[in-house]
Amino acid sequence: MAKSFTQIYVHVVFAVKRRLPLIHPSWEDELFRYITGIVQNKRETLLEINGMPDHVHMLIRLSGGTPLSDLVREIKKSTNTFIRERGFVSTPFEWQEGYGAFSCGQSGIEPLRRYIQNQKEHHRNKAFLDELRVFLKLYNVDYQDEWLETI
Repeated sequence: MAKSFTQIYVHVVFAVKRRLPLIHPSWEDELFRYITGIVQNKRETLLEINGMPDHVHMLIRLSGGTPLSDLVREIKKSTNTFIRERGFVSTPFEWQEGYGAFSCGQSGIEPLRRYIQNQKEHHRNKAFLDELRVFLKLYNVDYQDEWLETI
């Protein structure tokens, strides 16, 4: 083929270090807009973003131009600096080292968007690690519970 054609949807999840509830509702929209800008600058598309005080969910459409690991690394690095420079938190802010990334087919896009949009409601009944375990099992990802301490 003379040209590459891709349409890859990925659900990305990552948490604040030690899962501390540091993302405050008063500035989370500004953080999400900043993350959106990072994704757009990498020529990728952020379809949905939301989260909780201790973690973030994103649905990203990848064009194939940026490796996912590079994109997540850039988001985390840049937002660490952004949060510190804005003085959003009085304690040092860091994301945990790992992240979760799960593929999504075309038919799953709208249900996943609704799921991400409704994070606050969803987490009234389910803790972050319980949610992550569900995804790991659903996507048949081998893991050990002690590994989840770094996510």
